[in-house]
Amino acid sequence: MSQLIVKQAYTGKVLKELPMDDAAAVERMLDCAYSLHKSGALPIYQRISILQNLSKLVADEHEDFAQLIANEGGKPIRDARVEVTRAVDGIGIAIAQIRNMEGEQIPMDMTAAGAGRTAFTIMEPIGVVVAVSAFNHPLNLAIHQVIPAIATGCPVIIKPAAATPLCTLRLAQLIIQAGLPEGWMQVAIVNNENAEKLVTDSRTAFFSFIGSAKVGWYLKSKLAPGTRCALEHGGVAPLIFDSCQHEDGFINGAVKASMYHSGQVCVSLQRIYLPKNRAEELAGKIADMASKQVVGDAINEDSDLGPLISAKETDRIETWVNEAVEQGATLLTGGKRINAVSYEPTVLLNPSKDSKVSTHEIFGPVVCVYSYEDINDAVKAANCLEVSFQAAVFSNDISLAMELATKLEASAVMINDYTTFRVDWMPFAGRKHSGYGIGGIGYSMKDMLEHKMLVKIKD
Repeated sequence: MSQLIVKQAYTGKVLKELPMDDAAAVERMLDCAYSLHKSGALPIYQRISILQNLSKLVADEHEDFAQLIANEGGKPIRDARVEVTRAVDGIGIAIAQIRNMEGEQIPMDMTAAGAGRTAFTIMEPIGVVVAVSAFNHPLNLAIHQVIPAIATGCPVIIKPAAATPLCTLRLAQLIIQAGLPEGWMQVAIVNNENAEKLVTDSRTAFFSFIGSAKVGWYLKSKLAPGTRCALEHGGVAPLIFDSCQHEDGFINGAVKASMYHSGQVCVSLQRIYLPKNRAEELAGKIADMASKQVVGDAINEDSDLGPLISAKETDRIETWVNEAVEQGATLLTGGKRINAVSYEPTVLLNPSKDSKVSTHEIFGPVVCVYSYEDINDAVKAANCLEVSFQAAVFSNDISLAMELATKLEASAVMINDYTTFRVDWMPFAGRKHSGYGIGGIGYSMKDMLEHKMLVKIKD
């Protein structure tokens, strides 16, 4: 039987060896989940009780989960603790949203054809949910994909990222402990071939994907007829700066927004557009602050940045930065690998608009700064890519900020805040190549429910 070896993100020490599920196991998972769906959903009161129990169980293991996130995923321990807090809150959001799972009465006497009838809708679970998750938030992403399924009464099978399966496996154990009957949540430790079988099977009713656009769009193209889906990919997040009352605060925030989790976030700040007469000055301050970030093992309390998820990713980032410098970018700080899985916080000034760091998601601790003479040119540059997720505008002129926000092609624009801002009840989605559908716990719950209208002739 094949084994999945899970390693500590920074040291490479083996944390766990897990047996891989084969094609026969995938078939058993699907058959189990589909049979449970056909047998009928758990009562709502039971789902609420399970989630209430789960919330307490996860909270009781708060530090254990944070340590697991830091070790397997490389997120600095301080940020990992925030992720666990979000996960507990996310369960609470789902509990609250269950009370909004209601149909509506449909007026039928708007025309003579409908007169004499009563109609209303009810909400039913869509069926088997298959989720493919990403490494960068190994607990909270599982919460966003699994908990809406449980809340809506859908059996769910989740494939965690190969690098970070341990949080999901522990969450699954706690969900069973919380009272969810066996089979309603299953974790698939599978290779890509068997993951595709899982996703594209006709018994899969809803596919939830968080990861690369290449994989997400490919899998969507292979879905069985009738399978619904939501895809969350990445972006090359832009920020347009006009002015700011507290520039020191802006500098600190820009570094955090671009370097958080070593830039391995789908809405990580990657492109900053600054007025030409201020660009070198402000970029220099950003670089100075970035150079002070502590890079090390994520489990260390003083680490600001942890490792990248793999040596392969470090190689890629090193290549992209070197190419950008060769093509004319000014390297203000960083630009070197520290070890196999760590890269210096890097700031580039005015890289070519055609370089990879300008056109592709870096997913590393690199931020690019560009100068503009006309702010409308900055908007055009921000909008020029086929990826579009969250964007940001900084200006003391709220009218200008609102005008720019309406022009930016983004699913969300943060005004005097950063592209990385998110709370778990808000809609969260990519546009263009960056995604399909809307995430966020309540929005995912709506996706996992189907309307059924009942029409009755009045007695």
